[in-house]
Amino acid sequence: MEGVDHLADERNKAEFDVDEMKIVWAGSRHAFEVSDRIARLVASDPVFEKSNRARLSRKELFKSTLRKCAHAFKRIIELRLTEEEAGRLRHFVDQPAYVDLHWGMFVPAIKGQGTEEQQRKWLSLANKMQIIGCYAQTELGHGSNVQGLETTATFDPKTDEFVIHTPTQTASKWWPGGLGKVSTHAVVYARLITDGKDYGVHGFIVQLRSLEDHSPLPNITVGDIGTKMGNGAYNSMDNGFLMFDHVRIPRDQMLMRLSKVTREGKYVPSDVPKQLVYGTMVYVRQTIVADASNALSRAVCIATRYSAVRRQFGAHNGGIETQVIDYKTQQNRLFPLLASAYAFRFVGEWLKWLYTDVTERLAASDFATLPEAHACTAGLKSLTTTATADGIEECRKLCGGHGYLWCSGLPELFAVYVPACTYEGDNVVLQLQVARFLMKTVSQLGSGKVPVGTTAYMGRAVHLLQCRSGVQKAEDWLNPDAVLEAFEARALRMAVTCAKNLSKFENQEQGFQELLADLVEAAIAHCQLIVVSKFIAKLEQDIGGKGVKKQLNNLCYIYALYLLHKHLGDFLSTNTITPKQASLANDKLRSLYTQVRPNAVALVDAFNYTDHYLNSVLGRYDGNVYPKLFEEAWKDPLNDSVVPDGYHEYLRPVLKQQLRTARL
Repeated sequence: MEGVDHLADERNKAEFDVDEMKIVWAGSRHAFEVSDRIARLVASDPVFEKSNRARLSRKELFKSTLRKCAHAFKRIIELRLTEEEAGRLRHFVDQPAYVDLHWGMFVPAIKGQGTEEQQRKWLSLANKMQIIGCYAQTELGHGSNVQGLETTATFDPKTDEFVIHTPTQTASKWWPGGLGKVSTHAVVYARLITDGKDYGVHGFIVQLRSLEDHSPLPNITVGDIGTKMGNGAYNSMDNGFLMFDHVRIPRDQMLMRLSKVTREGKYVPSDVPKQLVYGTMVYVRQTIVADASNALSRAVCIATRYSAVRRQFGAHNGGIETQVIDYKTQQNRLFPLLASAYAFRFVGEWLKWLYTDVTERLAASDFATLPEAHACTAGLKSLTTTATADGIEECRKLCGGHGYLWCSGLPELFAVYVPACTYEGDNVVLQLQVARFLMKTVSQLGSGKVPVGTTAYMGRAVHLLQCRSGVQKAEDWLNPDAVLEAFEARALRMAVTCAKNLSKFENQEQGFQELLADLVEAAIAHCQLIVVSKFIAKLEQDIGGKGVKKQLNNLCYIYALYLLHKHLGDFLSTNTITPKQASLANDKLRSLYTQVRPNAVALVDAFNYTDHYLNSVLGRYDGNVYPKLFEEAWKDPLNDSVVPDGYHEYLRPVLKQQLRTARL
């Protein structure tokens, strides 16, 4: 029934103030108010309608994306939105588009690697969208291995120009979003060659298309790479390919903040340290972690609401069936994902702080924490995106057969999100970067060099290698010191074991190759410790009322104890805990599920997502699922006619046994 809240009983069970939790989730009252206002603005604008995306052809979908982007930019100007408000508006429009790369990669690359003069020139044009940019790094034959890129930029001192060239087919730029049909310019990464010497990969601003008629400039071949996974999803984005045939650009279009080439062709490293480029990387990866909490919370919101609506089995003598959310098997799969959404939110907040801290340190030429910050952001990008992609798929399964329908919102969400496991660094490759950093840190433990930041626990190696968990009863697993020590000891012991095994090889690189799987596991253990520690640190802050804090406390320990259960082999094999303590952790985990159960719907309400943003029949705020599923079914083009097209040509002859058989 329209207007009836079918989840009202669930909401009445809440033991905390949902409005307070909304502010905690948003990060501040100001952030909540901005987000809430912009979300409602987008939801009420018919141009941003998106319920028909699955039924659009690729061309129609792409054109609708262009329309939405133009309308969004128009509204941003008309309403004089701040940078923060504009960012939220683009977020809630919720359609992958060329603006994602323009604002998310092109502009930050110029800010991070351009000189002040270059920034004045190019950012002025980019901010007004008089030019539209993308980020052309990945090639057909190379992605994560940036140093293996083949595109060349050869300096010609006779004309004071760089010659950008694609020497092989595998050197074609491949995948950049916005490149296929929209971008007028790109930051192109190519091997800088001057005076016959290769100075490695550098960034160059290259114009791709005419600003008059949008046609590709001479000697540039550019297009869209084709349809991707899912209906709608990333098919609204024009991911592209790009080839250069000796394209000339002025020398001053090399991004020259970190190094430059003189008029005579001499390569000159800048006084600005090269490490500054890591500041941009930290920024991009912290936004990816924030996106992980958004995507996972969205999936969890859908699955939680539908689990409360759906009833299956359990009825006796014709009585009412049991809500699916009341089954422990459902809680055991769903509530850790709910806890993970909150955990990723809070570690994302901390990463914002880390980015600010790193930026300030770099400006003061303090590079002491940079390796740790780089490893930390690489590891957390990998950990959160992997868990989120897996979590969205698990939420689809938690919704049973209906979760497979496009209108559930989950198939498209998965198709949109899963590329995050690859872009900005393949997740396994990133964990190996973390592992290298951990091995270096372990090797320096006896040298007097004190580990910093997220590796500070390694400074207590002597204690952590010898300690045994003091947990004696299930309640002890709610002691933050006991939980942290267990995660620290496990992470350190796995790292030390890897280091010992590496030392057995005469050739360290050969050893690293042999131990790749173990090194990845050690890196994951370290990253999980970071997330657990930041969630616990959040609980120590002055947040919300007593009810809010209690719910966050429950979620924090669900996250930690679920990880302990999932990776029990690590904790037992490193002698961090005993089998009896593991059993006690399981007991406590079950009791925490029971405590979260009456608050589950309210906890996802705290995400404050509009029905427009969720775009899910199963996750509707009012829980009115089944009539809406029928409404969506009738909208499908196949239901435009009672008798399907093709009946007379193909179906009737089969039914009437009128198929003509050919003579051999």
